[in-house]
Amino acid sequence: MDVTLTVETGRPTGSRVSGRLRREGKVPGVVYGLGSEPVAVTVEWPALRKVLTTEAGTNALIDLTVDGSTNLSVVKELQRDPVRRTVTHVDFMLIDRNAPLAVDVPLVLHGESPKLEAMKGMVDQLLFTLTVSARPGQIPTQIDVDVAELELGDQIKVSDITLPDNVTTEVDGELPIAQGSPTRSTIILQQQAAKEAQGMTAEEAREEALAEAEAQDEAEVAEVAAQN
Repeated sequence: MDVTLTVETGRPTGSRVSGRLRREGKVPGVVYGLGSEPVAVTVEWPALRKVLTTEAGTNALIDLTVDGSTNLSVVKELQRDPVRRTVTHVDFMLIDRNAPLAVDVPLVLHGESPKLEAMKGMVDQLLFTLTVSARPGQIPTQIDVDVAELELGDQIKVSDITLPDNVTTEVDGELPIAQGSPTRSTIILQQQAAKEAQGMTAEEAREEALAEAEAQDEAEVAEVAAQN
């Protein structure tokens, strides 16, 4: 579903003017694409915020009205204040509804891995967005990644996920999205299991594994202190 937005043209350029516009609750920007010359514009921040907070986020399809003419567009780039994180500039790109568009789509992990939980491991997400190509209107708001079968030391790669129909990616299929990583508790469990295999009771093995972990922690703290 498209959202609508109207921008104003004819704004002067320059940092001083842009600062004044922001204080007035407006965001300076530019519109370009489809062979047209870039046009400097201004947009009201409340209206832009409404567009950016739809389910599609920055991939929302926008019916953008410029000087009375309306064209389909997307937000190509947002610039933010490095401290306050407020939007300081926005680029709108005009697009063809029938032409594929390259966009970054969020990767969302879901599910719980019994095998990973049993080893007190954790899921490390390594890739948070995936660049895909799709026609406007077929761009997914997110791509779900199931981690229920993830085991300690295993990875889920780009090639392991199934993309929606008519959505493709040129990202290397070997690029990892998530992996099962050990925690301190995982290492203690592994050490305990090794000691039990050597003939210790479960309680003895647990106590010795904990003692070794504490000794390792103290050694690492001492090493950091020595370096400083």
